[in-house]
Amino acid sequence: MVQRSATIPGKATGNIYRYYILFVMMLTYMFNITDRMVMSILIEDIKADFVLTDTQIGLLAGTAFTLFYVLLGIPAGRLADRTNRKKMISIAVSLWSLMTALCGVATGFWTLFLARLGVGVGEAGGNPPAISILTNYFQSHELSRAMGIFSVGAVLGPVVGFVAGGLLAEAYGWRWTFIILGLPGILLGLLIYLTVREPDRSQFSNPGEDKVKAATQEPFATTMASLWRNRIFMRVALANALAVTASYAFAIWLAPILIRNFEIPVSQVGIYLGIVWIAGGVPGMVIGGYVTDKLALRNPKWRAWYCAIVVLAALPLLCLCLLTDNLVLALIIYAVGYGVHSSTQGPAIAMMQSSVSPTERGTASSIASLSATFLGYFIGPAVAGAISDRLAPDYGTLSLNYAVIGITILSLTLAILAYLYAARAVPDTPSQAALSSQ
Repeated sequence: MVQRSATIPGKATGNIYRYYILFVMMLTYMFNITDRMVMSILIEDIKADFVLTDTQIGLLAGTAFTLFYVLLGIPAGRLADRTNRKKMISIAVSLWSLMTALCGVATGFWTLFLARLGVGVGEAGGNPPAISILTNYFQSHELSRAMGIFSVGAVLGPVVGFVAGGLLAEAYGWRWTFIILGLPGILLGLLIYLTVREPDRSQFSNPGEDKVKAATQEPFATTMASLWRNRIFMRVALANALAVTASYAFAIWLAPILIRNFEIPVSQVGIYLGIVWIAGGVPGMVIGGYVTDKLALRNPKWRAWYCAIVVLAALPLLCLCLLTDNLVLALIIYAVGYGVHSSTQGPAIAMMQSSVSPTERGTASSIASLSATFLGYFIGPAVAGAISDRLAPDYGTLSLNYAVIGITILSLTLAILAYLYAARAVPDTPSQAALSSQ
């Protein structure tokens, strides 16, 4: 375990500080997902107040958020590769938190749509610099576990959004829920600005890579061409985007499904889903990172093989949980399926970040996030809502269940094939894997 003196500017400090950085970045990811996902628990209340269809809800929950997120994703990643990353994260967190609070003062579909656009603008600048910073605090052989811990934020975010969101909505209404959950993010932005130290970009660069080149950003066209030729990055980014499409479908639509199918209060749904996400997601994220770091020491291909295997195992579980008429059984099956599925996040991010140069990491992260968000958030929710509206006359409250099952089967089947395809690009030995980016 490499340790650095805390007195050397621009260098990664010792274990305590770098794990503090990891914890703060995980909190940033948590706030990111909380502010993105809190709308899911509020869908039924918003739908009733504004008299909306499932298609319109899908546009608000997914499409509105991702419209500018997609447009600004690559520019944000490019900026993360050339500017002070901790300042960029601080500004981004504060912006999306403010826009989340403004969702609470919306007067109808279009004003809420515009506020959700603003959330997407802020969140576009969050993860790319955060992931880039972490690659300068953790070496390649530690990266899967670090990214696994970082990805716990993606589990805790919905937990906070659903549990706190459900309780707040029942006590104060959906408008105050947005306001109360949005404003604390501004304080987190201030904490990041005051306490996070910007690390040296060339630190822990790939073996044999020139240190000056590793710290110097190439022209945009050169960077994009390099990433396009990078078989590991492109294939894993595609596989990850397909895999998380199912996750987003469940994150957005599972609360309305439980409310409609089992007629339970919104506050109870939030608590149930919070327990399920913690029970499945936290061990899944952490264990997946640790296991694949160990397996990759023998053969780096195991990161991709592991992802394919666990997605295959999760597929029937995620479908089955939507077909049972027993609430407890549905939650247990989903917890197991979600835990297994979520364990791919650490190794997937590690594969992508390890395969690119230091000055490509922010751009690479943006492209990966953009791809996942476009499929899982821009297209998925609206398509699921449209399918649900089409099936509703024949299947009633189960129409949404069948819509999510269809998206899950298609996306995860393609994800399995994509991870197996990605494994073919990964070299057999750790040293070759570190050097290979083409």
